[in-house]
Amino acid sequence: MMSVKVEGISLFSIAFLILASVSMANPLQVGFYRHTCPSAESIVRQTVSDAVAKDPGLLPAIIRMHFHDCFVRGCDASILLDSTPDNRAEKESPVNNPSLRGYDLIDAAKTSIESACPHTVSCADIIAFAARDCVDMSSSGKITYSVPAGRRDGRDSVEAEVIQNLPPPTSNDEQLISNFASKGLTLDEMITLYGAHSTGVAHCSTFAADRLYNSTYPSNIDPAFAEQLKGQCPRGDNAGDPTVVLDIQTPEKLDNEYYLNLVKKRGVLGSDQTLWTSRSTAGFVARNAKDAEGWGAKFATAMVRMGGIEVMTGEQGEVRVRCRVIN
Repeated sequence: MMSVKVEGISLFSIAFLILASVSMANPLQVGFYRHTCPSAESIVRQTVSDAVAKDPGLLPAIIRMHFHDCFVRGCDASILLDSTPDNRAEKESPVNNPSLRGYDLIDAAKTSIESACPHTVSCADIIAFAARDCVDMSSSGKITYSVPAGRRDGRDSVEAEVIQNLPPPTSNDEQLISNFASKGLTLDEMITLYGAHSTGVAHCSTFAADRLYNSTYPSNIDPAFAEQLKGQCPRGDNAGDPTVVLDIQTPEKLDNEYYLNLVKKRGVLGSDQTLWTSRSTAGFVARNAKDAEGWGAKFATAMVRMGGIEVMTGEQGEVRVRCRVIN
């Protein structure tokens, strides 16, 4: 049975509900490779551990990759496909390039798994396993969950579909709710998943013009915080496109500090801060800000739910031998 553990509380009943909901939504299974490739998940974890020891920034990057993959064509590893002479792939979108990274980590895990179990483990499952491990590591082991697997890899990746499916950083509450609902996720799950912004960075080009210099949300930001961000993102200075941390309190730790920042009007992105100023979402933000363990439990549940979006299984799609190209 799937287990979900958040430090300090028992979540047996939540784990049961997660398993039930996943079983109804799709045929993915925990332990899918226990007979065909029993070392798959340990290989991914070791690969992640080795990579983040050299580059800790890969922890939020891989979690973000999982989100970007699942929201476009479902969780099918379409985000990993390279462009061809006849097609520009998802990774070419300005939403993903150059900010999205971690492709080499997934390639390394795939190469090791192919040596152990050829033509068996999908790239889509490797992303899901790696994201789970990054959640575990970036939360210092406080948020762990089992990953139902059995996803198949897609054969298509289209740049234009990215902006059609991923919410921009200027989204208001109605746009965000509509976007996540279209993927089968609830309002609570949406706000819970946005807590991933408690770690990682944002490029100034993605928010500064609207948020700091021509703000759509002029009353939604603490003035002192805005001045701090302006110092990091000077007006009109795009040289190198600098980055700022999304959580000024614990930027390298996955925790509920993100919500505490929103209450203080210190959300970097407009789409983050709108969760606090909107009547439909503020209550969820307040509860997550007060209950770190409860948010962690919900985050584990929501990651499992997100990992089941529009998956292909059985004979659908394929299991790519190399994640960047179709077979």
